Amino acid sequence: MDPDRSAKWVTFAGAHEMPRPEIVLGFHNLCLVKPVDDDDWYMGSLHDDGSIDCWAVHDDLYEALRGL
Repeated sequence: MDPDRSAKWVTFAGAHEMPRPEIVLGFHNLCLVKPVDDDDWYMGSLHDDGSIDCWAVHDDLYEALRGL
């Protein structure tokens, strides 16, 4: 998917903007995000407006795909 979209890290303490996505892989209403300059993959919800709320993090793509 086009990586030109906003992504936020969402926790119980609130939401924080993440670095710009380098790669976004979409799977219906879920997605995996790899930010620029970060080796971790973040799982989140893809909203109709194209924004992403991430709520889980994985060390590598293999683990992130297993988490779907």
